[in-house]
Amino acid sequence: MDEDAGSMERIFNNGAGAIVTKSIGLKPRKGYPNPTVIELEHGILNAIGLPNPGIENFKDEIIKLKKINIPVIGSIFGTDSEEFVTLAEKMQNYGVDALELNMSCPHAKGYGLEIGCDPDLVKEITLNVKKSTNIPVFVKISPNLANIVEIAKSAEEGNADGIVAINTLKAMKIDIEMQMPVLSNKIGGYSGNAIKPIGIRCVYEISKNIDIPVIGVGGITTGIDAIEYFMAGASSVQVGSAIYQRGLDVFKKICDEIKIWMENHRYNNISDLVGVAHK
Repeated sequence: MDEDAGSMERIFNNGAGAIVTKSIGLKPRKGYPNPTVIELEHGILNAIGLPNPGIENFKDEIIKLKKINIPVIGSIFGTDSEEFVTLAEKMQNYGVDALELNMSCPHAKGYGLEIGCDPDLVKEITLNVKKSTNIPVFVKISPNLANIVEIAKSAEEGNADGIVAINTLKAMKIDIEMQMPVLSNKIGGYSGNAIKPIGIRCVYEISKNIDIPVIGVGGITTGIDAIEYFMAGASSVQVGSAIYQRGLDVFKKICDEIKIWMENHRYNNISDLVGVAHK
């Protein structure tokens, strides 16, 4: 799905509470050649390569969304602290309500995971972005790390307002007839149903060790999935791959399923569910 203001508006009108943009960099980026996305039995494997129009060309899409009062979280990626700060300032000036620092893309060289595995760099970038902006800053981190809790703590020390966990898992698919990797980039990121248990584990471990909110991501297709994330410690959730699996109305379905479960179990507020599995 092309991510322009029109498509993001349709997602919001179908029940999403806010919209997270595609990750935007300083300059236009074409990404990798096809094939870049394949649907597997239990999820989606992609190596798109962070394609985006560049921050200057994305300005109008954000402005269109803000004119109709849709909450927007601007996702950005860069190679160093200076790039992140420049992007953050521009996103804020364009009117986004919050920022998501993508430090966890598993297949784009020089970006994402190569930055997000260094605790000192995560802290430095987060601190500098916070100093240069006055809107909430969330740091999106990777499950492809042995020190995921340490990285989350580094973001917290950098004054992040929340952690987004998780991004996709590093993965690949081989065509046994062609005897070669299916994706043009060979290695991609795996999302969808299959990664939910990993996302749950990461949210559980992170939320036990930090004091800022955690946004749960990974394999959420139903209201029951979302509730499991809440119980693991997530204060809110993001939905991505489920759009392909259940359609644009997946957001309304998830919200309705959450409401029904809570009514049946006599819960009045989602906040009452957050972290209950830690007890």
